[in-house]
Amino acid sequence: RLRFMMTSATQSNSGASAYLGFLYAFAGKPPVLTAANLADPQVQAKVKRLFGQVNRSAGSSGWLKDLFLQKYDAYDAMVNYEAVIIDANRELVAQGKEPLYVVYPSDGLAIADSPLGYVERGDPAKAKLFQQLQTYLLAPATQQEIMKLGRRVGPVGEELKNADKAVFNPDWGVNVSQFFNQIRYPKPDVMRLALDLYQTALRKPSYTVYCLDFSGSMRGEREERLKTAMRLILDQQQARQSLLQAAPGDVSVVITFSSGILQEWTVRGSDPKALSDLWASVNASAPDGGTDIYTPVMRALDLIEQQPNLEKWFPAVILLTDGESNEGKTMADLQAYLGGRKHEIPVYAIALGEASEEQLQNIASATSGRVFDGKADLTRAFREVKGYN
Repeated sequence: RLRFMMTSATQSNSGASAYLGFLYAFAGKPPVLTAANLADPQVQAKVKRLFGQVNRSAGSSGWLKDLFLQKYDAYDAMVNYEAVIIDANRELVAQGKEPLYVVYPSDGLAIADSPLGYVERGDPAKAKLFQQLQTYLLAPATQQEIMKLGRRVGPVGEELKNADKAVFNPDWGVNVSQFFNQIRYPKPDVMRLALDLYQTALRKPSYTVYCLDFSGSMRGEREERLKTAMRLILDQQQARQSLLQAAPGDVSVVITFSSGILQEWTVRGSDPKALSDLWASVNASAPDGGTDIYTPVMRALDLIEQQPNLEKWFPAVILLTDGESNEGKTMADLQAYLGGRKHEIPVYAIALGEASEEQLQNIASATSGRVFDGKADLTRAFREVKGYN
């Protein structure tokens, strides 16, 4: 009955750290994870069962915290950094709400040590500035200020001396007196194997509906960028490079629209040819007409809502548009529609060109989604948004 959230293991450092900790624990705490550990059916079954119970995913640990605070009554827990939990608890206490209780897995933790580095480029002036910054950050007074923010200082994994109990609050389960057992990160090839395994076999499947703007204003460069970004997701050879491969349980739907819905295609599963054919259909589409973003979004939500056993997927609508909706349905129509829905299905909007930030933000807020900026790098925006489902 636990309703909890965590970030994606392939798109977020905190998710990857937690995933490695789970693997390490279920493999029986080996000196270091190996390919043989990853191939163990019992290890895979336990990790898959755990991930199958996650109720909400994200690509950012900070955004996950914000969503938890926003939807406090909808979730019981989250997997996140200790520092982020402390941030959340401070806000919860200020709101008069029950704080979270921190649990540290005893098998071992993957610790984010956040090292400060400098890339030498032959500029003595910049090197001097870096040295000054490093000296300032390591000064005792600055270290105390960092600790007041809920961040540990000093040797990572060791007990924290003179910690402010109002920040590192033992009543919240925060433990500063224990030496934490750190897991050893596996070799790069094993790490890559683990992330591929997560993406293709162990994570909870995604039910994703892409609503793609093919209005007349998309002609030219924007159209090409859209098709290139969709190829990154649908072409499985390219998708693997960014750890975005489809899994057997995934469902991918594409709805193209302009003044209304133009085309709709569905692929169930991870067959490379079927997904490649889906991209070919997108690639053959041509922009024309005006813009109505609300009708395709409502159609996408309907498609997902109709699925039996929806809890077995991470459902999401990914909306891309480059303009302001000026035809067809309105935000009022969408709000009325949402009032009768049983499930909360997030809409993640990607803004391109002259897209109306206000319209997209209203849609995202009404569905507990998020707006991404695709104006500078559309491919990166698609990669980021996929980390949320």
